[in-house]
Amino acid sequence: MIILGIDPGLRFTGWGVIERRGNSLVHIANGTIKVPEKAPMSERLKLIHDGLREVVEKFAPSAAAIEDVFVNMNPQSTLKLGAARGVAFVVPALFGIPVAEFSPNLVKKSITGVGHATKEQIQMMVGVLLGKPATDSEHSADALAIAITRAHS
Repeated sequence: MIILGIDPGLRFTGWGVIERRGNSLVHIANGTIKVPEKAPMSERLKLIHDGLREVVEKFAPSAAAIEDVFVNMNPQSTLKLGAARGVAFVVPALFGIPVAEFSPNLVKKSITGVGHATKEQIQMMVGVLLGKPATDSEHSADALAIAITRAHS
């Protein structure tokens, strides 16, 4: 089973692809879709869409997962993040890929055994679980963690 994990954001959307082979997890690829901060919202969402579409077409995952929304203190930021999350849900759905959603605490607990782990702890454990893949950002490491959580669910 090939699994796509997505860490959506309007500025940086991380993605990670793993394969579950029996009881083993194998790193396939990961990356970050970087969107210009000053671009209009419609262009930002299009860039996220196009980037995720390219990933899905290239790796043909059979499952996808996204982290549940983290509510910011700023409601406007939360609403804008929701737009990026919508794109992250729609792209796999366009290919008939089921998308699961996991809370941040469940992802952290699944990866580290602790529901309030730090970004550094998550990155370290992703490395341990997947053989120390090179990641280009914390966003791609988070996406791999989300994919691992999906593989364990």
